[in-house]
Amino acid sequence: MKKKLYFGSNLKMYKPIKETVEYLQSLVEHTKDISRDEIELFIIPSYTTLESAVNKVDRNYIKIGAQNMCWEDEGQFTGEISPVMLKELGLDLVMIGHSERRHVFGETDVEENKKVKAALNHDFTTLLCIGETAEEKNFGISAEVLRTQLKVGFHDVPVSQVPNIWVAYEPVWSIGVNGTPASADYAEEMHKVIKECLQEIFGDASKDIPVLYGGSVNPGNANELIVQPSIDGLFTGRAAWQADKFDKLIRDAKATYEAAQA
Repeated sequence: MKKKLYFGSNLKMYKPIKETVEYLQSLVEHTKDISRDEIELFIIPSYTTLESAVNKVDRNYIKIGAQNMCWEDEGQFTGEISPVMLKELGLDLVMIGHSERRHVFGETDVEENKKVKAALNHDFTTLLCIGETAEEKNFGISAEVLRTQLKVGFHDVPVSQVPNIWVAYEPVWSIGVNGTPASADYAEEMHKVIKECLQEIFGDASKDIPVLYGGSVNPGNANELIVQPSIDGLFTGRAAWQADKFDKLIRDAKATYEAAQA
C-alpha cells in the first residue's frame, strides 16, 4: 500500500528573512504540481524569519515550523520563546530535541519531554528528533539510546495526541558538514527499533506516526533510503537549501518509491 511521503528541512542558523521567503516561495512554485495527498512538505526556518514566512508563503503547500520552544506559556525565561508566542504566529509545527539542542546546548530527555507535552497541548504537530552519538554507536547501545529518548520524550503523552506526533531519526554522527550518512540498512534497522518502541508506548495507534530519516541525506542516497519499509520520509539538510535541488531530490525519491511499490 502506498503511503504519504514526508520531506522537510531545518534551516538552522542560515538564511535571513529575505532569503528565507524567496527560498520558500521558490519551493512552492517548484513543487505545487505534486499532490499534497502524496507528500507532506515542511520547512523549519530561524525564529526571526517566521512571521514573514507565515505571511508570504502559501501554507497549503508548505508547513512552517519553529526550531525549538520553551515548555512554559510565560514567565521568567529570558531568551526563550513560548508556545503561546508561536501559536500567535500561526505556525504548523515545532521541532523538539534536535541533536544540536541536546549536544551543543545541553538539553536533557526530561526537558524534551516537557517541551513535547507543551507543544502537543497547544495543538502543534510535534517533531521529536532522536539519535545516538558515534561513541554510543561504537559501544553497541544505539537501540537502547533511541528507546530511552522515545520513552522519556513521550512519557505521559496520551494516545489521543498521536495524530500530532512525528519522529525524526538523526544519528548525531551523520549530521552536519562532517557527517557520514548512515547506510540504508543501518537506517532501516534503527527505524524498526523506533517503530517497535512507539508500538510499546502507544499501541496500534503508533502505526500512524511518520518516522523520518535525517542525517546527510543527499541526491546520492535519498532514493535508497526512501524505499526502506520503515522509513516514511527524509529530513534533509543542506541538500535541501536550494529550492530547485530539493525539488529534484523530492521528485526522484517519490518516483523511486512508487516504482518499488508497483
